[in-house]
Amino acid sequence: MEKNEGEAVHRNGEPNSMEAVTEASSSPTHGPKGNGTAMEMNGNAVSTQDHKINYRGWKVMPFIIGNETFEKLGAIGTLANLLIYLTSVFNLSSITAANIINIFNGTTNLATLLGAFLCDTYFGRYKTLAFCTIASYLGLQAIQLTAAIKNLHPPDCGDNATCDGPTAGQMAFLVTGFAMLTVGAAGIRPCNLAFGADQFNPNTESGRTGITSFFNWYFFTFTFAQMVSLTLIVYIQSNVSWAIGLLIPALLMLISCAVYFMGWKMYVKVKATGSPMTSIVQVLVVSIKKSRLSHPKQPWLSLYNYISPKSINSKLPYTDQLRCLDKAAILTPEDRLNPDGSPADPWRLCSMQQVEEAKCVVRVLPIWAAMLIYYIAMVQQQTYAIFQAAQSDRQLGSTNFKIPSASYVVFVMISLTLFIPLYDQVLVPFLRRVTGKEGGITLLQRMGIGMFIAMITMILSGVMEERRRTIALTKPTMGTDPRRGDISSMSAMWLIPQFVSTGLAEAFTSIGQIEFYYKQFPENMRSIGGSLFYCGMAGSSYLSSLLISVVHNTTKGSERGDWLPQDLNKGRLDYFYYVIAGLGFLNLIYFMLCARWYKYKEKDEICPLPETEMQPAEKAVV
Repeated sequence: MEKNEGEAVHRNGEPNSMEAVTEASSSPTHGPKGNGTAMEMNGNAVSTQDHKINYRGWKVMPFIIGNETFEKLGAIGTLANLLIYLTSVFNLSSITAANIINIFNGTTNLATLLGAFLCDTYFGRYKTLAFCTIASYLGLQAIQLTAAIKNLHPPDCGDNATCDGPTAGQMAFLVTGFAMLTVGAAGIRPCNLAFGADQFNPNTESGRTGITSFFNWYFFTFTFAQMVSLTLIVYIQSNVSWAIGLLIPALLMLISCAVYFMGWKMYVKVKATGSPMTSIVQVLVVSIKKSRLSHPKQPWLSLYNYISPKSINSKLPYTDQLRCLDKAAILTPEDRLNPDGSPADPWRLCSMQQVEEAKCVVRVLPIWAAMLIYYIAMVQQQTYAIFQAAQSDRQLGSTNFKIPSASYVVFVMISLTLFIPLYDQVLVPFLRRVTGKEGGITLLQRMGIGMFIAMITMILSGVMEERRRTIALTKPTMGTDPRRGDISSMSAMWLIPQFVSTGLAEAFTSIGQIEFYYKQFPENMRSIGGSLFYCGMAGSSYLSSLLISVVHNTTKGSERGDWLPQDLNKGRLDYFYYVIAGLGFLNLIYFMLCARWYKYKEKDEICPLPETEMQPAEKAVV
């Protein structure tokens, strides 16, 4: 393979030493889709390193996937039934509990942005995951203690319609557990996928195949954990004991910690490279400072472009979108360069490579904004859909066994699990023959299909709720819940279609979104790209909580009454679902306009290998 400037050299698929050119030079000229720039400069000489990374690939997957499995079992085992726990043990109202869950989910997901920043800037993924896994265990253990110790939760309601709420001390202890879970999730969620992918060599065929397989295994373990949590663990919590049911997830998280540290000597530990966001901020600041300059006629030829020999990002060609940012790379007589060609003041001059990396991030933001509205529909299937099930006939056949209301969410996972292999093995090959695209359809097309299904899901949810409510008001009921009201004789199995539809929407949009961020962000920002997915979910949780409060406060004084009361039979939850469907329709139109404008990231060169904390090894193994 020909040796490129600042690029890792490979022979027989194995990483050789990283090298850099010893003098500043200009490369061949490029066009807009070019392969170089006229003013490209490479860094000054760096000594050839004998640094070789021992990629152990699948040899360390038992530790990483094992850690993932137990971590997900622990976290989901507690969070899946938390809504019922707050209403039945802490005696909170449905509105209060739903808002607490939404705010907690929002804060937890938003914290991933801070976790990703600290990970990429200071600690690296290994140390971040180690600390946050322990924090998650402490959080789960604290929540378990609120169920095990009588003084840490309100007295049992029994059959009383009114109950004593939690004291300030009891809520403080519970919130402490939530806070520790937030700290844990802040590091685990954005880093675990990237840490697993770090164990494979991205510049070999077997390494790239291993990364793809790892993503598949990741989603399999996630689905497996949700299915176990939503059935076995939720059943124990609802029908045996909350103390035992919450102790099991805490112990599973403790096992997750042990499994993770068992493989510490074998992991590839990529070092933190400093804040990747600094470069993005520099581009924004410098482009504003130089906003009065005229835009060059041939920016791909005239813009300044320095590429650091230590950069792990692939070289990007010039793109003609967001041209206002190009001005950050205009070299003026006032700008000074160091002997190696780098800018003397990076807050006065940026490279075209920096500008293109900033464009990658900025271009993604309108797509990310569309996901905020999409996930509002998904949030309802984890909150109000559970309340629907709670006021439906959950008896299994002619037996006395009642399916826990939170367990119906397992049908989301079942549909997701069954559809993914069908999509990969049947739909993708068929669509590939029709469209000629490698993935059958583009990532944005995949996400758009999921958004359309989500809109249909909310309409379906509204139809089912109207039927459930009508049966509860016009036909004999299955009894009365002292705090909720009459239980409709409509079988909760009628809710399965909306959960299945939710799973299909997730298979298209959520998985497509994660892959989209992973591929469209610069390589040194992939943890932040992963956190963007969770930040979207955070925004959706906050928006859902705001929407619930607005609808509740607006309709409770109307002639038709509150749409979202404690007793769903006295409300109009179906109207609430239709409002979300309408928002989804408008959001889909907005998304289609953004997708039409979006330009996918391209790259000119293979990305260099990252600097790691591993000792030099004789051979790279995948």
